[in-house]
Amino acid sequence: MNKANNLAHSIDEEIQEGKNQKNGKSGFKAKFEKAAASITRATGSSSAFLIAIAVILVWALTGPIFHYSDTWQLVINTGTTIITFLMVFIIQQSQNKDSLAIQLKLNELIACDERASNRLIDVEDLTQEELELLKKFYIRLSELAEKEKDLFSSHSVDEATGQHRHKIELRRRVK
Repeated sequence: MNKANNLAHSIDEEIQEGKNQKNGKSGFKAKFEKAAASITRATGSSSAFLIAIAVILVWALTGPIFHYSDTWQLVINTGTTIITFLMVFIIQQSQNKDSLAIQLKLNELIACDERASNRLIDVEDLTQEELELLKKFYIRLSELAEKEKDLFSSHSVDEATGQHRHKIELRRRVK
């Protein structure tokens, strides 16, 4: 138990240090993270979409002025290619951060339920074959619940069959 307390204290200290460093962050990584969040919010807005439509319309309307030249076409091709290339990195950074936040929230839900299997906490690190095996397990649980016409069944990876039988027995006692 003392090891668990030491680990929790150590993690709390690291989190606090991270918060203190965050307030004083000025490196490229911190600036990129802040810029990526701002750019993702801005480019995901309806205003950004309308601006993009306006740019395309202006470009299309200038076609006759420039006699639909190769240079005229090159302007839009180059511009969209550069923006697309840069947005890939911005969007990926935002997705990585969001994905990590969701994983941590799900881990918290698993960790706080005594019946949930803690094996699932790092499920994102499993191989494709291991994930397929877990998927088969959950399909089997779904079949058991469907067989019993029970939408509220819940099982852990380790105790699925026993938990299912226990729930069936409890329902029989209530009836």
